[in-house]
Amino acid sequence: MIGLSPLELVARAVTLVIALTVHEFSHAWTADQLGDDTPRAHGRLTLNPLAHLDPIGSLMMLIAGFGWAKPVPVNPFALSRRTPAGLMLVAAAGPLSNLVLAILAAIPFRAGWLNAASLSGFAATWPMLLAEFIFLNLILLFFNLLPIYPLDGEKVVEYFLPVQAREVLYRLRPFGFVIILGLVFLGRTGLNVLGLLVSTPASTVFSLLVT
Repeated sequence: MIGLSPLELVARAVTLVIALTVHEFSHAWTADQLGDDTPRAHGRLTLNPLAHLDPIGSLMMLIAGFGWAKPVPVNPFALSRRTPAGLMLVAAAGPLSNLVLAILAAIPFRAGWLNAASLSGFAATWPMLLAEFIFLNLILLFFNLLPIYPLDGEKVVEYFLPVQAREVLYRLRPFGFVIILGLVFLGRTGLNVLGLLVSTPASTVFSLLVT
């Protein structure tokens, strides 16, 4: 939380509660629609943040600008009975929900109700709060789409890969969290691969949405 103004901290906290809750609910709702009642049985088919937020992941969201929530339990066999793409669709639903939230929050800028020029100077304004919400949702979108286990992008990519190529993903799965930490560490050394893969596209889409 070092370097964050009180307003930025509030904006991140609000984003954390809304974005991660909607993200996980979207996983649960999609699985439920595809015939898997596992999320419902575990109390995850709800917009109650207490059912979804993870304490450590929430703290990382406040400190680093990205984080995680409690994974939604699903039964791949129940999903596959409805469609072979079931697990991929459930995985994609989370990041897509963050894109939808960002688009909805950008409507006041696109409609001219708020002025994007007021975002300069980090003034404590309502547009800045909304912009923080939009940008952090985009960060969650692109971060979760990385094809690294246990992120959603790994399951999305897995579906589209041929069987032989999937073996590479399977071998990397035990090292997924280490890979993510390594990317974060590289960013501290000046080789900001994570920024290139997450922050750069997030900034590009942000500009498209609000200007």
